Amino acid sequence: MKSLEHAAVGLVVGTVAALALGPPGGLPLLVTLSVLVSVFIDLDHFVIARVERGDWQNLRLAVTNPRVGIVEQEKIFVGMEGDFNRKRLLSHHLIGGVVVGGLALSGATLLAAFVAVVLYAHVVCDFLRDLGIA
Repeated sequence: MKSLEHAAVGLVVGTVAALALGPPGGLPLLVTLSVLVSVFIDLDHFVIARVERGDWQNLRLAVTNPRVGIVEQEKIFVGMEGDFNRKRLLSHHLIGGVVVGGLALSGATLLAAFVAVVLYAHVVCDFLRDLGIA
């Protein structure tokens, strides 16, 4: 999904999760956190592309061409389907597990549950897009 789509999902899911779970922090702060988490988890795609390609071409394209970086994001990773898609989803799971586990172990269990819900929604949206459903 595109960043703006993930931001919209993060806004809705974060609002519902914040109201339902009531983790510490005000509603605006938690909703902002959910939008940021929903969007910035995708930065791992550039690291995976760097490992796959051996260069930062994908990141350069997104940064040097704002239209592609913001509006036409589907052009950033052209030709990197298959293993790339599985690796990016695995990466999301690994990052999410570390973040949620770290928060839970630090005693911030409600915040861990909140972040888990937001990241779960992100990954489900990615799966739905990959399957051509959304």
